[in-house]
Amino acid sequence: MTAPYVKEEIINGISTIEFFHPAHNSLPGDILAKLAKTITEAGNSEEVKVIILKSGGDRTFCAGASFKELININDAGTGKVFFSGFANVINAMRKCPKFIIGRVQGKTVGGGVGVASATDYCMATKFASIKLSELNIGIGPFVVGPAVERKLGLSGMSQIAIDANSFYDAEWARQKGLYASVHESTEALDEAVQAFAENLCNYNPEAMKEMKKIMWAGTENWDELLAERAVISGRLVLSEFTKETLKRFK
Repeated sequence: MTAPYVKEEIINGISTIEFFHPAHNSLPGDILAKLAKTITEAGNSEEVKVIILKSGGDRTFCAGASFKELININDAGTGKVFFSGFANVINAMRKCPKFIIGRVQGKTVGGGVGVASATDYCMATKFASIKLSELNIGIGPFVVGPAVERKLGLSGMSQIAIDANSFYDAEWARQKGLYASVHESTEALDEAVQAFAENLCNYNPEAMKEMKKIMWAGTENWDELLAERAVISGRLVLSEFTKETLKRFK
C-alpha cells in the first residue's frame, strides 16, 4: 500500500501539487499541514506561474476529513486544531498569488468539496459527484462552508449541506459554478488541464495576481472566520450524538 504523501513537480512554470492517502484520499492533519505549506511555497516561488492541484489514484478526489483522527478527538482544543487543518489549506489557496487549477477525477466529499471550491478554476470528470456529509455525523460543513458558498451560492450550498446523504452529480456541480468543464475520462481531463495551464503561462503574472486579489475580495476576514468555524465543529464533534454516530460508523 502506498504511504500518504504531498508532492510537487515544477515544469515550465507549472507547479503540479499532488496529495494522496490510501483511505480514499482522506486528509489527516499532517497531510493538510504539508498541503498548506506546499501551496504557500509555490505561491511565493519566482519559478511558478500557475498551480495545478490534484490527488493521486484513479477514483476518489478526496474523502474529506480523516475518519481515524475524527474518532479520536476527546477535547475541544484537539477538535479545533483538527478542523483548522482544512481552514489552513483553504486560506493558503485564497492568499496564494497564483491561479490554482483544480483537477477533480472522481467523487469528493466534505472537506474535499471545500478544497475543490477554493481553487480558482476547477475541471472534473463526469464521475466527480460531490457530497457534504457532515450533518450525517452530527456536525456541519462549518469550516468549508464559506468556500463552498462562494462557488455554489447560498442556495446550492444549503441544498447539499442539508441533504447530507446524497451525491450531486458533476453536471449539477458544473451548472452551479463549481466546475468550469466536465470531461468523459481522466485522460481527457488531464489533457484539458495541461493545455489550460500552459496557456495561462503566456499571460502577464502581474495581471493574474491582481485578478486573483479582486476575485477573492471580501474574504479578508477568513483567517478569523474559519478559526471560529473550527471551534464550532470542534465542540460538536464532542457531542453525545456525534460520539454515538462515530461508534456506529467504526
